[in-house]
Amino acid sequence: MILPVHDDLRTHLTRLLATLYALDEATAPSLTLDYPPNRDLGDLGTPVAFELARRLRKAPRAIAQEVAAAFGTLEGIRQVSAAPNGYLNFFLDRPAFLIERLQPSGPAPRPATGKAIVEHTAINPNKAAHVGHLRNAALGDTLVRVLRFRGIPVEVQNYIDDTGVQVADVVVGFRVLEQKTLDQIREIAGTTQFDYYCWDLYARVTEWYDADKERLAIRASTLHDIEHGGNENAEIAAFIADRIVRTHLKTMARMNIDYDLLTWEGDILRLKFWAQAFDVLKAKGAVHLRSEGRLAGCWVMPIQEDLEATPDGKNSNAQGPKPKDNPEADGPESEAQGPKPGSDDSEGEEREKVIVRSNGVVTYVGKDIAYQFWKLGLLGRDFHYRVFEPRLPGTAPSSSGRQDLPLWATTTSGGQSDHPLFGGAAYVYNVIDVRQSYLQKLLKQALIAVGHPEGAERSHHFSYEMVALSHATARELGYAPPPDSEDAKRPFVEVSGRKGLGVKADDLLNILNEKATGEVRKRNAELSQDEAQRIGRMIAIAAVRYFMIKFSRGKVIAFDLDEALSFEGESGPYIQYAVVRANNIFQKLQQRDGFDEATLLQSLKDLPPAELLGENGGHELWALTLEASRLDEVVEQVIRTLEFSVLAKYAFSLAQAFNGFYNLPPARSSILNEERQDVQRWRAAAVIYVRNQLSKALELMGVHVPPRM
Repeated sequence: MILPVHDDLRTHLTRLLATLYALDEATAPSLTLDYPPNRDLGDLGTPVAFELARRLRKAPRAIAQEVAAAFGTLEGIRQVSAAPNGYLNFFLDRPAFLIERLQPSGPAPRPATGKAIVEHTAINPNKAAHVGHLRNAALGDTLVRVLRFRGIPVEVQNYIDDTGVQVADVVVGFRVLEQKTLDQIREIAGTTQFDYYCWDLYARVTEWYDADKERLAIRASTLHDIEHGGNENAEIAAFIADRIVRTHLKTMARMNIDYDLLTWEGDILRLKFWAQAFDVLKAKGAVHLRSEGRLAGCWVMPIQEDLEATPDGKNSNAQGPKPKDNPEADGPESEAQGPKPGSDDSEGEEREKVIVRSNGVVTYVGKDIAYQFWKLGLLGRDFHYRVFEPRLPGTAPSSSGRQDLPLWATTTSGGQSDHPLFGGAAYVYNVIDVRQSYLQKLLKQALIAVGHPEGAERSHHFSYEMVALSHATARELGYAPPPDSEDAKRPFVEVSGRKGLGVKADDLLNILNEKATGEVRKRNAELSQDEAQRIGRMIAIAAVRYFMIKFSRGKVIAFDLDEALSFEGESGPYIQYAVVRANNIFQKLQQRDGFDEATLLQSLKDLPPAELLGENGGHELWALTLEASRLDEVVEQVIRTLEFSVLAKYAFSLAQAFNGFYNLPPARSSILNEERQDVQRWRAAAVIYVRNQLSKALELMGVHVPPRM
């Protein structure tokens, strides 16, 4: 890893500049470190002389020469030079650098404090997960992994909206369309793929509502029953949500994704979290009761001016925020929807968000405000907790790193006293699609309004765009639009889970597994079917997880089966293949010469490092090593920008660099056929380090490395 070197170098330079030029360390120039364009110039460089030139009234080159002459010694730095253009360049102690990073522990991670809560996935528990949910979960789980890599303790939460309209719609489907009792629904759940059954039923209910809008009154009545409990509709809803959540967990386990806590919305309601938050909001004047106009009887929150522009440039009140997983409004008073003709106070209503409806029902915004307060330890109340199920098998390497601990869930009463401490985070990351940007801003506004601006600063909306299908993949999956339709002219094919038109996550994973297994069998005919399938699953997960993060999260992506599974393009399997190739090289060397990695590492200390120093004709081996060391620097950038395409592209470029080195003329790259022992072993050591770093990068993306491909 390279950041410890950055830290030591910055500290040394800061003190040196303060002494050399009588500078106050507090006002010393920023020390940007970058990489010279080739290794002949140095391994690290800084333009600090340019920043000092005006202050000292000296030429940058003269300053760089003075600093280089006064630099002294610093462990890990072999040489300091002043470039003719004024840059200050540093050459690392290359042998010591590589040997240290090949030690079992390696450089210690930079310390970090304060727990982070990451909420992701949050699929409505009314039907099967679809391809869009895989992007949310892949992004969220990768965030968890990079934060933990950085040394930040993370609590992973999955919000379960068990009292929302989507669950109510499935209850309506069973009770009204199919005339089923709870016992009959239990029987269906035991004899069908229940999340798929509910997928189709939900689409039928949507069509049933569309045929007669007055039927929405049945939804409202059912929703009321679910929220208040103690009736058959509520019992059916609880059964459906529980059963569907368990299928979602199995789907996500296939993706190497797990959680620490399932937070159930019903518990937020029953434990009156909202009542507590509501009292605080009223006491601080953050909400007020409308006494007249269209929103008479509603408690509303004034909308700040900077919330009125949404990412698409439209007025934010035109549609308001979306529920966590489904873009359906939740009632006519859910928000002010613009001026009403003939209304004198419509302009005022347009700048207000309904938090509690006139019938006393809290909107989802209110529930989310209470939940956010709890996450940050500001609510003054807590859940009870129960074990939902033991840690799911088959998820290692999981994001939790705690496979021996159970998955916990909130509960309204009872629970267990030996639960971990949940909530009360220093930082909160809500991984929710871009359609909810407005809602997430309202959460921040509520925190500021009640006197917690620092809570707003520590609340992060990790937004992302939707997932569509490429036309080729849509055709293969049977979702291609008619050739003469407008949809056929678009660059991608949109899908709609609400209408039952979409790719179920498990179906997509099954297809990827089948394709990957077929490719493995083609390349390794001697493998058993079970082993080929095991490897195929690893490749399939690499394909989908890499595809979901390799694009900027603000970009709509069109999932393409062939592109995702390619062994040669920018894909997860391509990176896996580079690691497998590196493993194969060392395994053959080990079998032939009979030494392991520890023996190799020990021997390096007594070998001349000419190959690493570029004295045998080029710096390719060292350039590869240095690039591999930048993983921690890339992770820092990822956490700072929340842009995971940076991590994906880094891993891909490192795999490309390794393959480029492997394809050099044998005299420059061969390991197995190299007769010079010192050259062979330094090359082997560098390949091991690159393999280790690529494996870590894949692990950060939730990807296993197969034994062969």
